[in-house]
Amino acid sequence: MPHALAIRHVGFEDLGSLEEVLADAGYRIEYADAGVDDLVSADFLTPSLLVVLGGPIGAYEEDIYPFLRAETAGLRERLAAGKRTLGICLGAQLMAAALGGRVYPGSGKELGWSPLQLTAAGAASPLRHLDGLPVLHWHGDTFTLPPGAELLGSTSRYPHQVFAMGRHALAFQCHPEVTARGLERWFIAHAAEIRSTEGVSVPALRSQTAQHAPALAAASRELFREWLAWRCAR
Repeated sequence: MPHALAIRHVGFEDLGSLEEVLADAGYRIEYADAGVDDLVSADFLTPSLLVVLGGPIGAYEEDIYPFLRAETAGLRERLAAGKRTLGICLGAQLMAAALGGRVYPGSGKELGWSPLQLTAAGAASPLRHLDGLPVLHWHGDTFTLPPGAELLGSTSRYPHQVFAMGRHALAFQCHPEVTARGLERWFIAHAAEIRSTEGVSVPALRSQTAQHAPALAAASRELFREWLAWRCAR
């Protein structure tokens, strides 16, 4: 049975629609909770798939959250070994850092639903399932594209949204995994952030979510299934 290890930084940001795909594919799913579980001695190499999920902290805040050092080091080792790895939001930023990119505060919050602009490489990849569909953006940090990485998707505000490293590593600054039901927990837990972001409100986000989340979940399931079926180079 293949093993999927998901590193979770806050309890409400989970695998979302990806969990169904992994269960259908026969994966044994395990969560490791950052700040609670020991990531220093965690085995980053053995799992068939490592998923690093999002969270409301910066990848560069290692002095405040020391477990980030262990995550980045584990990701660096796993990615160098060509092991299948998926990063979402903070997870993508940690992947970028592990691969030699720089993560830093951006020009402001990108919070809400809007489509990605796919590159030619993105349109030829499993990312094509998201073509033209609004996806959820919820971040204020950004990163430089790591050496050797291939850019797959952008937005006008933050051009580095999705990148790949070969066929084994895929990183999303945005959130393809979210579901309408799951986001209700976000609206509660991120209440202060929503209130402090100009032009954003819970009713507006809930309305956009009702409109866009079902199509995103269906497309993301196809994206994840196809990506998991790709044969890695190593």
